[in-house]
Amino acid sequence: MPTRRRVLQGSASLAALAVLMPWLPSSVFAAETLLSRAIPSSGELLPVIGLGTSRTHDVAMSDEALQPLREVLQALVNGGASLVDTAPSYGRAEAVCGALAAEDDMRKKLFLASKVSSSGRAAGERQVEASFAALKTDTIDLMQVHNLQDTSTQLGLLRELKEQGRIRYIGVTHYLDSAHERLLEVLRQEPVDFVQFNYSIGERNAERELLPYCADKGIAVLINRPFQRSALFDRVKGKSLPDWAAVELDVTSWAQLMLKFILANPAVTAVIPATSNPRYMADNILAGQGRLPDAAQRQRIIELFA
Repeated sequence: MPTRRRVLQGSASLAALAVLMPWLPSSVFAAETLLSRAIPSSGELLPVIGLGTSRTHDVAMSDEALQPLREVLQALVNGGASLVDTAPSYGRAEAVCGALAAEDDMRKKLFLASKVSSSGRAAGERQVEASFAALKTDTIDLMQVHNLQDTSTQLGLLRELKEQGRIRYIGVTHYLDSAHERLLEVLRQEPVDFVQFNYSIGERNAERELLPYCADKGIAVLINRPFQRSALFDRVKGKSLPDWAAVELDVTSWAQLMLKFILANPAVTAVIPATSNPRYMADNILAGQGRLPDAAQRQRIIELFA
């Protein structure tokens, strides 16, 4: 993600990140605890920063290709986080996550989420079983119906697997503003533990109905596309991070500011930016520490990206 790299190079975050490289022990992060929020359906606490794997983890199963992703996962865990979100539709990402989770007993430290994106019960069963095999696990923490594909059928399957104890939580996902109404319709009709959708400084449609509904009904929310596939970095390219962000919000990079903007909404349970760079993973973790913006500060952040 070269746009993010250029933005980071001009910020004070380099000094902070110098001591946050993923191969260092978790004690490096101990200055402040990563914020966690409760999953409403159970009360289980989930750290607010997770890891997405779309595009970034579709790599060859070679040690050379896996090494930076291994360091990303170590940075995630060292920083106090656990959520890794993947899908069979992400190419080799699901198998990559499974291979890395199997190393050094890492699976016990992770909250693994995947998805089903099939039509018909039989196809859904085959895909879910393939996910168990790819992830090398007997239990998947969260299984989601991806992009609302054959939602009712697949949720029925996932509920059965949840009752059997093979899946701990179930949910639905999408990534476009245009699907928010459909998501709301599903949430009104189908009981789920989680919903995943897009939300960012530049895509705030979810503030209108989705986020308030989830807060009111007790549905855990995962946020994808927090950087709008790097488009938000383009908006601040060449700009210095304002001094007030560091002083008032403990922010040392633009990425942290973007993530803190999202986390300031109490309906958000966790945000899952994708990365294959351990330095970016460490930077993202810092967004889950320190102060979050209030309403006035959120408006100032919006104006920075206008």
